[in-house]
Amino acid sequence: MTSYTKNNIKKLLITVVVIVILNIVGNQFFKRFDLTSDKRYTLSETTLNTLKNIKDPVYIDVFLEGDFPSEFKRLQSETRQILEEFSAYNSNIIFKFNNPLADAETAEQYTAELIGLGFAPTNINQNVKGKKSLTQIFPWAIANYGEKSVRVPLLVNNFGNKPEQNINQSVQLLEYAFTDAITKLTNTNKKKIAILKGNGEINDKYLADFLISVKEYYALGEFNLDSLKNDLPKTLENLKRFEATIVAKPTETFSDEEKYILDQYIMGGGKVIWLIDQVNIDLEHLQNPEQVSLATPMDLNLDDLFFKYGVRINARLVQDLLSTPITAKSPEGADFPIDWLYSPIIKSEENHPINKNVNLVKLEFANQIDTLKNNIKKTVLLKSSPQSRVVGAPVLVGLNQFMQELNESVFTNGNQITGALLEGNFTSAFKNRVKPFTIAKPADDGVPNKMIVIADGDIVNYNSVNKKPLVNGLDQWTQQVYGNKDFLMNCVNYLLDDNGLINIRSKNIELPLLDDQKVADKYTFSQIITVGLPIVILGIFGLVFTFLRKRKYS
Repeated sequence: MTSYTKNNIKKLLITVVVIVILNIVGNQFFKRFDLTSDKRYTLSETTLNTLKNIKDPVYIDVFLEGDFPSEFKRLQSETRQILEEFSAYNSNIIFKFNNPLADAETAEQYTAELIGLGFAPTNINQNVKGKKSLTQIFPWAIANYGEKSVRVPLLVNNFGNKPEQNINQSVQLLEYAFTDAITKLTNTNKKKIAILKGNGEINDKYLADFLISVKEYYALGEFNLDSLKNDLPKTLENLKRFEATIVAKPTETFSDEEKYILDQYIMGGGKVIWLIDQVNIDLEHLQNPEQVSLATPMDLNLDDLFFKYGVRINARLVQDLLSTPITAKSPEGADFPIDWLYSPIIKSEENHPINKNVNLVKLEFANQIDTLKNNIKKTVLLKSSPQSRVVGAPVLVGLNQFMQELNESVFTNGNQITGALLEGNFTSAFKNRVKPFTIAKPADDGVPNKMIVIADGDIVNYNSVNKKPLVNGLDQWTQQVYGNKDFLMNCVNYLLDDNGLINIRSKNIELPLLDDQKVADKYTFSQIITVGLPIVILGIFGLVFTFLRKRKYS
């Protein structure tokens, strides 16, 4: 064996040893680098903690596969990237992409099965070189963990947005969507939420769609403040077992005893979502021959509580030129649409994780909220458009009152607050007052806490068609799905989310998208730049290299 051969073998062995050592070190000290300006692939601490706790495989099937327009290709690519990041941190995250329409023979059956499971398809119009075509896609994934499965929506479809805006919002929410799904699958220690009963609150059947979503995260239980009339301190102790309480559109007056229970519950850290109407009026009240009803103030005896906590819900209805239509009947009995200014459509300012990337919210007979000066931090979550006005109760409300041409000049009251988040150390409404009953350790000042006040009980969808409850946020006349349920779920999650899952919604990602019209107009030029120019450069490089090589060895 020559010395030359020995040296080559030695170099080869050294190279192999170095590669092996580098692989071992790389496996032990794994690190990925996110070089994007918006850090879109840097997972949040919440996501990492969620992934670390997964001990068994989570199988994720993504249906976003096929021949898509450029913007959906980007959504597909971003989805793959985020799942690769998930899998890199925990190999128990196993994913694959499927095309439901790949096999023409089974496509129809596969599509029907997906639709039956709640995976609604999206139809998109393509315009390639002047040719139009219709493509159906399923922007969904399904996550499976043991015997449990969760649907994962990948596409935000907020009406009023341009397609590229929806894509951008969809990319922003990808990490949240998958982390949220995994949390639902793996969470075994659910916090408890009380659904308050006993004061004329909404029947559960009208809350069904919303409560089904809530149950994916939390344990639910009904709670009646009157359950133990002879042992009120015990009632308070029972309520304290729940981390949060939802008060959904009460219609009967609260006694001082009931108010004190709620007050002390809040002082001890209990969270509350108030869905309150201060005016007694519903669309059902207008179902009479005259199609008219008198809207009257409703005394729930809660004003002193809200005043002490920092808000006032006024017995004044909000009218907004930005509103939804409804269907009324003419004197002849025919159905026809009318503008219904008592149904304001709320476009959020996205100033908080609760309303970040949420679709328009539809209200019905919303009341006006005033925020009061105290030590409590207030964040406005919902407010009407600048072209709004308020009308005080009592007032006659009729389906025919907006049939005539509107005088838009009177809608000058500006934005009206209809929903607010309150955070801080609340002061008891019974401080320096005689207490309705005696408890062991009454609290005049509360621990750090937060609550949400929404001046519309109908936001949770107190509507039905043919005595069947509607899907929360579905408008029965236009069939538009509003963001009511997403907004309410974000409210609940924010109040109870100790691990910061809701904050992932605030992640901002700037995704530049191609202008389809410019692509079509400059198609030939783009092809020359992207295909022809690299070939020319490569050819020039080859000629120069050949010339220099010949010159060197000639």
